[in-house]
Amino acid sequence: MKILQLMTGIGGVALVVLGGAMALTNPPKDAYEEYAVQKLSTYLKDEVCAKAPNQLNFLPKNSEFLQNQCKSLVDTTRPQIQELISQKTQRQNFLVFSIYRSDLNAKAILPTLPDYHFETVGVFQNFFTYQATKQ
Repeated sequence: MKILQLMTGIGGVALVVLGGAMALTNPPKDAYEEYAVQKLSTYLKDEVCAKAPNQLNFLPKNSEFLQNQCKSLVDTTRPQIQELISQKTQRQNFLVFSIYRSDLNAKAILPTLPDYHFETVGVFQNFFTYQATKQ
């Protein structure tokens, strides 16, 4: 009987410590915005900029110049991308973790891009995107 009480007490203390650690490391919205800007910028550079020459018939198919200009444009517009993410993201704070929902009108960045819906959980100063859908 005493072993059961001891195990219950240890489990309770561990649960309180874990909850406290999660609450202290629940990332704020500005950290999510930095994460989202980094992810979106990487996506734009790797996917959109890589395909840009193929969408323009008058340029050589592997035009490095256009790809570099596109990547430079992504870097230049990072503040606007962050503002867009900030305006289009809702945070639900559950104290020990947060859920971020972003509906991005990517056409505001580049008219040929589709719109996206992202859902991300923030916990222990990390972010995990568990849903990303084109709309």
